[in-house]
Amino acid sequence: MVLMSAPFAGPPALPFDTADQIAGAAASSGDIHADLAALKPPRKHYHWYYSTPEANDNMRNCPQGVHAFLRAYFHHKSADWKQNKPFKLKSWTAAELAKMPNYYIMECDKGMAETVAAEMPSPAEIVACNWLPEDELRVYSGEFGRTGFQGGLQWYRCRTDGRYNGELEIFSGRTIDVPSCFIAGASDWGTYQRPGDLEKMQTTICRQMLGCHIVEGAGHWVQQEQPEEVSRLLVNFCERRQHHFT
Repeated sequence: MVLMSAPFAGPPALPFDTADQIAGAAASSGDIHADLAALKPPRKHYHWYYSTPEANDNMRNCPQGVHAFLRAYFHHKSADWKQNKPFKLKSWTAAELAKMPNYYIMECDKGMAETVAAEMPSPAEIVACNWLPEDELRVYSGEFGRTGFQGGLQWYRCRTDGRYNGELEIFSGRTIDVPSCFIAGASDWGTYQRPGDLEKMQTTICRQMLGCHIVEGAGHWVQQEQPEEVSRLLVNFCERRQHHFT
């Protein structure tokens, strides 16, 4: 199994000794939203923004059009945006999360379309973007313009509202026991957006991790930005896996 860009920290823990607990008494992730909103300027987490009804309309019907929106979005989260210099965060607190770029911890009064519009690459930068030329981007912008983004955004709704946690808790305590590796871009904040997940994946969840690779010259789109290096790592992983079982 190969994971890319987002470390997997395992299924949710199954809560014990909760029979006498008052409903709602447990600490919830809602506290972090109040803390983020109290920052100056007020901020919000993009996972929860993507879970709102207005997110799809904001991106699909943005003033700049879907094509320009996607160009700015891909650029903003790539190694081409030189301000992407990620590092480990100390904790899941508003002050630490706010150290991430505003495409992760957004300003409260802006949607994603407005957020990335400010970082639209120049015409010269667009021409120089060999990993996502305009004709290939038009395939994506044409389809998202036709269908909208709601299908993909449903993932965030499932992740943030907790309605399916009970089904996932069935697997509480289980580990990934097949050979595995992790590949991510050196300019990708996604590796660190949940403090501790990267370490937990390597030491606890993946019991036969054969490599954790941070690829230079790539941001969140590591397989697009550095396809040759990703392919080399995949082949190497398969060869190591074969050797592992012989």
